Amino acid sequence: MTTVLAAVLFGALIGLSLGMLGAGGSILAIPVLTHVLGQSGTEAATGALVVVGVSSLMGVLTSLRHRTVMVARGLTFGAVALGGTTIGALASEHVSEDVLMLCFGVVMLLVGISMAVRARRPGAGAGESGFDTPVIGFRPTFHLEWPRALQIVLTATLVGFLTGFLGVGGGFLVVPALVMALGLPMRNAAATSMLVIVVTSSAALMIRSGTGVHPDWDVVAALTGATAVATVVGTRLSGRVNRALLHRAFTVLVLTIAVFVLGESVLAHL
Repeated sequence: MTTVLAAVLFGALIGLSLGMLGAGGSILAIPVLTHVLGQSGTEAATGALVVVGVSSLMGVLTSLRHRTVMVARGLTFGAVALGGTTIGALASEHVSEDVLMLCFGVVMLLVGISMAVRARRPGAGAGESGFDTPVIGFRPTFHLEWPRALQIVLTATLVGFLTGFLGVGGGFLVVPALVMALGLPMRNAAATSMLVIVVTSSAALMIRSGTGVHPDWDVVAALTGATAVATVVGTRLSGRVNRALLHRAFTVLVLTIAVFVLGESVLAHL
């Protein structure tokens, strides 16, 4: 009962983060599953894909009613990411639990630092320019903006790899990529990133299903249910909250968890 209650409480936190920021779900889900709910690293990576995939789907359905999801762009980005997802999921079978958690801690630290740096830039997150300028077009003549196209391919591949390898949705990379490379406004990028996460997490889960890793599905279900409900609430609140303040608070949380995970990994090898 205590475990289920903890799953519900932490699921609410994860869902609000995912709904309001379009990112952060699996970054929080994996340490919750390992350090609070008693799952191993590989079990947590698989369980996190379920949590974030289902919750992102709920967020997408809510955002569709508000017309903030750019479906074509999200599906295109997700499709490009599938190659990296496949490579990452297959590679995860050949590393130990300790290495997996160490890599996760490093990724969390880099994400936290990146978020802190981005928050200090003047006008960060505005992302309004370029919204009406597609990367590829056929009218009146064919044109392709190679720098932006290459940025999208590289970022999508990295997102897919991290999803497959660590079980993280990669929204912390998708959102800035959608803003900078595709020129989406921040609100549209946050909503569209959840569609990308649905695509990549579903693919990674299908690949991982054949590896024989079975997390405690009761715990995962409780965490998923709470996260999904909170994601819907967070999506509806996304336009009413101070996004800059929320971003700073989330950055501090990510950096704190990263230091904890890395410290525990280092101490385990001493």
